[in-house]
Amino acid sequence: MKDEEISFASLYATLNKMYPESIEKIEEAYNYALEEHQGLKRLTGDDFITHPLHVTKILMNLNVDDVTIISSLLHEVLNNGVNATKEILEEKFGSEVALIVDSVSKINKLELVDETENSAIYLRKVLVGLAEDPRVLYIKLADRLHNMRTNWAVKEEKQKLKAKETMAVLVPIAHRLGINSIKSELEDICLRILKPEVYQDILEKLNKTTLELNDNLQEMKEDLSHLLNENGITHEIKGRVKSVYSLYNKLNNGKKWSDIYDLLALRIFVNSEADCYTVIGLIHSKYRPVPKRFKDYIANPKENMYQSLHTTVFGSDGEVYEVQVRTYEMDEIAEKGIASHWSYKEKGTKKVQAIMEQKLEMFRNIIETNSEESDLSFEKNVNNDLLGELIYVFTPKGDVIELPKGATPVDFAYRIHSGVGDTTVGAIVNDNIVPLSHELENNDIVKVITNNSATPNADWLNFVKTAQAKNKIKAYFSKKDREEYIQKGKNILEKEIRKRKLSISDVLSEENLAKILKDLKMDSVEDLYLSIGSLRYTAGYIINLTTEDKQNVEDILIEKLKPRMTLNNQKDDIIVDGNTNIMYSLAKCCHPVKGDDIVGFITKGEGVSVHKKDCSNTKTNPERLIKVEWNPNTDNTYFTNIEVLVKNGNFLMDLITESTKEKIIISEIKNKEVNDGTICSILIKVKDKEELEHFKNNLAKYKNVEVLN
Repeated sequence: MKDEEISFASLYATLNKMYPESIEKIEEAYNYALEEHQGLKRLTGDDFITHPLHVTKILMNLNVDDVTIISSLLHEVLNNGVNATKEILEEKFGSEVALIVDSVSKINKLELVDETENSAIYLRKVLVGLAEDPRVLYIKLADRLHNMRTNWAVKEEKQKLKAKETMAVLVPIAHRLGINSIKSELEDICLRILKPEVYQDILEKLNKTTLELNDNLQEMKEDLSHLLNENGITHEIKGRVKSVYSLYNKLNNGKKWSDIYDLLALRIFVNSEADCYTVIGLIHSKYRPVPKRFKDYIANPKENMYQSLHTTVFGSDGEVYEVQVRTYEMDEIAEKGIASHWSYKEKGTKKVQAIMEQKLEMFRNIIETNSEESDLSFEKNVNNDLLGELIYVFTPKGDVIELPKGATPVDFAYRIHSGVGDTTVGAIVNDNIVPLSHELENNDIVKVITNNSATPNADWLNFVKTAQAKNKIKAYFSKKDREEYIQKGKNILEKEIRKRKLSISDVLSEENLAKILKDLKMDSVEDLYLSIGSLRYTAGYIINLTTEDKQNVEDILIEKLKPRMTLNNQKDDIIVDGNTNIMYSLAKCCHPVKGDDIVGFITKGEGVSVHKKDCSNTKTNPERLIKVEWNPNTDNTYFTNIEVLVKNGNFLMDLITESTKEKIIISEIKNKEVNDGTICSILIKVKDKEELEHFKNNLAKYKNVEVLN
């Protein structure tokens, strides 16, 4: 089929309307691409510049941003241009455009080398790994769509290879990004190439009844429109005969042609979510619905944020109609994908942004966590995390988290943040305490309990589902083994130093350590300890390298405080006697938070310990006390402890409710039974004393609770 004629002039008016502030830069990009592709022809015989123009037109229909449009016009200049380089693009159009074009160019150099699944997996792996910016994927999908529309110009063998590559790699990604308009057309084209006889057979069967079906559709549209007008509902209705590929899927799943009765589909667009439900009610009141065919994807969206109400009804003519009801915004997301609403210039909603970020994070995690694994392992993780069935669960704040089916609270915790996953000690699902191996289900509300001193459990690897969680747990234990060797080496070295009756601080002074590291060609002290712990070097050998006398750590600290320098742009939470960059720690005995009166206590070898002024541990050795103060220029959070007496009832959910409402993190809860009830010791994280007091006052409002400190 001959490609439709296209020119920049034919697109200009629409481009100017959609991107008025960027039209000059868009025109500059076109002119640069025209210059770079001058004289080049496509296999179709068309000028090469027509390809980026068609890609741009496809993307315009998806409502992408101006950066994507500029990048689409330029997307072939690095591979099929005369003089273009990434540096030139960066200079002319900015780093964002240069990075996108460079990524698309790298992807376009890749292709299946054979028909095996492993090749498809490898390609998908590299493709997604390159596409950290979703706009890269959008351009690639539009690029492939136009190439598939014009693939008649290449040899049949190459057509089939590209069709297989498209179905294995790009269609699943288009589905996950929710770009139904591209996904559906690619599926139909690929079916026509890979199974031409099946495609033609379905097409012929459809064509025999097309005229009659279209008449039925028109009549049903008019009936429905009259019904909705009578009830004052503003609407728009579109009708279609189902796509060849969707019918092929039904046949491929064992259905006979005579069993496929829902060939006709109607889509009704309304202005609000409430109207969607009203319309369904009106339709069901007039037309008999097919049992068990109603689906509510508004309350329970699909994995790609698709929302719509689906029903199937018997029309007055006896035909069966599939009816979809949605708002215009829902249709935008269904057809064009969530990235078209994902704001690069603050035009998308935070909810859509968050979902898009989750999807990209899933893509990245799959790549990062499987870079060292086999293709078979990668395929399994791709099928689980990206292409398998997904569920949607909620945080107590109502944020949606997307996970593969079978995921557990540990998977949920690692999806929130690796730090949350590492310190998870328990989980509450729908107000019930559950084991960490509990399989989550759609619409669960999940709260994970963390303990700052907790660490991952190797048993988690037996039940976690996501590649991200598996990788983080494995990484922790790999790091733990290294740390154990480092600690072992440190202990061996210090023991040998004491055995020789030498000073540890003398032997391990900065000057001596620098010399040792240089002699042994090591990068850090940890590497030195690791080499001893793993028995690469003996402690005696290290000590013999050098043993010069130096100050001990405590003397160095006190010496450092003498100049009393004042630094600008202070970032440390604590200013020690007018200085930042002094090693300090917040005492765990009294848990000071910003706003408390504090004092510093010089410790042996561990810097300054910061206590509340009234802490009993500061009463001894007054000569070690030093002036400290909170840095007003920081905005961090701090651990502190609250004790409450719960006289009766279940306080857990009240506590979670208050902490969630106030955005306060609960790290640990310890209970102790007493005569009057239960004393709960709660470790929380707050930004200052004021927030702490406010939280305590809120807890004190509960009749069964007494705040003890």
